[in-house]
Amino acid sequence: MADSETVPYQVLARKYRPSRLSDLVGQEALVRTLASAIETGRIAHAFMLTGVRGVGKTTTARIVARALNCVGTDGKGGPTIDPCGACEHCVAIAEDKHLDVIEIDAASNNGVDDVRELIEAVRYRPVSARYKIYIVDEVHMLTKNAWNALLKTLEEPPAHAKFLFATTEIRKVPVTVLSRCQRFDLRRFDQPTLARHLAGIAVKEKRAISASAAALLARAADGSARDGLSLLDRALASIEGEVGEAHVQALLGLVDRAQVFDLFEEILKGDAAAALARVGELYANGAEPKVVVEDLLEVTNLLTRLKVAPALIDEAGLPETERVRGRSMADKLAIPVLARTWQILLKGLGEVQHAPQPLAALEMLIVRLAYAANLPAPGELVDRLTRSEGGGAGAPRGGNGGGGGPRAIAGGLAATAVASVPVAAPAQAGPVPQSFAELVALVQEKREGLLYGQLYGSVRLVAYEPGRIEIAYPNPPKNLTLPTELAEKLRAWTGRVWLVTLSSDKPGAPTLAEQAVEVREARKRAAAEHPLVAAVLEAFPGAAIEAVRGAEQSAATAVPEFVPPPVEAGEDGISDSEDTWIVPDSFEPEYEA
Repeated sequence: MADSETVPYQVLARKYRPSRLSDLVGQEALVRTLASAIETGRIAHAFMLTGVRGVGKTTTARIVARALNCVGTDGKGGPTIDPCGACEHCVAIAEDKHLDVIEIDAASNNGVDDVRELIEAVRYRPVSARYKIYIVDEVHMLTKNAWNALLKTLEEPPAHAKFLFATTEIRKVPVTVLSRCQRFDLRRFDQPTLARHLAGIAVKEKRAISASAAALLARAADGSARDGLSLLDRALASIEGEVGEAHVQALLGLVDRAQVFDLFEEILKGDAAAALARVGELYANGAEPKVVVEDLLEVTNLLTRLKVAPALIDEAGLPETERVRGRSMADKLAIPVLARTWQILLKGLGEVQHAPQPLAALEMLIVRLAYAANLPAPGELVDRLTRSEGGGAGAPRGGNGGGGGPRAIAGGLAATAVASVPVAAPAQAGPVPQSFAELVALVQEKREGLLYGQLYGSVRLVAYEPGRIEIAYPNPPKNLTLPTELAEKLRAWTGRVWLVTLSSDKPGAPTLAEQAVEVREARKRAAAEHPLVAAVLEAFPGAAIEAVRGAEQSAATAVPEFVPPPVEAGEDGISDSEDTWIVPDSFEPEYEA
């Protein structure tokens, strides 16, 4: 009795650590590959084991070390996939005191000096075992210089040395190291498998646990066997008798799944009062605000998957509540609504985590979601704005989550911004420009100098129709307000809704300024072909055509006409602007050379 009292308690994660390849749960591909390599003698000199925390990387490395050094109960055996567990090497490795199996924590031994000591020790043959094995945990923590020092030894190690690396951050390991190792990716445990494993451990501990409680523990473990066993250890220690679902929920601060679906349904109905009341009830029962948001995210993800792929309803391990409620709710919801809900919840999760009062942040998030539920989907809103005229019924109205005031909608794979301003129509609406040139002329007529300069000198037209414009703006500034400003002005001037689309994936036509330059150059080229002008140019070497003025042109000198926006002319009828010109009716064509 005295001896039993002196034995310290061993946690379940250590007590039930696998000791053979066949004991590894959920890693069939890894077991099959390692077993084949050991049986055929094709044993690599370096292994890289990667996966999330608690899936068995270090445990697998110890099993491989035992399999390679086992000599059997008679002391004459060779490498085996089923270590005896009784020979001196198996026992010493299991007790972490074998001289030839060296475990290194790279988090605290990550310098080049530590690696140099390892390299010096690798040269010496093992003391008693078949192989000298180095197990390096969290190997991604090694410094760059340490990796460089290890590369040559890792590429051509002594025949008696084997390296077993374990890491949770495989992307931080240099590719030069990965190319010298056999890589094994340990799979995350799926929930049904982990739930069965936890239930089996409870039976071995002579304790009872309900299937639903084991499923909750497996879900909270998030694919990690060690985390699942730690949670099971905590549950078994906190209650006598059978561990039930309600007890696990209270222990972990979880929310009943049915209540999560009820809360989600109230939110999407826009019933903010009922949703807030339910959140208060859940919080009073011990639910953490962060866990509530995470559960709502899980429901959103589940409904989206069921909407896109309805066959997932028959997925193994899906609880009956999620199967029944999920099918019903997925049929009623649209993908844009679910996508919008996901984005709001994802942003709200960070707010709840960092808020000084998480409950208050959760309540504000619930209110935001409830009011957003009354908004139309982005596609529907754009369609309504496109079809709306003036203050007609098609225009969005203010109200419960409504749409009054300026609004900008961004979407699509290209960098596209849509600006529309449904404000009250003016008492006297002006004519609607039928072309982009008329629109620019209207902007100049209204004396909007800055806006006119952008439209004339920087904007490239992609498509135009009354009420809808698509433009390109090369290298736009971060605070570009042209789409919204232009939509506001046109709405006020014409009395109708305008959609101004700014696109970065279409080049658009040349700017009006570039077109004006091209017209002038074309007229100069055409004028140079006129016999009289050609004779003058020939008579005066070095002469050049500076400008072509005149309203009438012969067929020989005609070029495609571009009409820029009108400006106020001087006394001679010629504008001071080089890009524009006005010709009086009595003006006779002339050429200047």
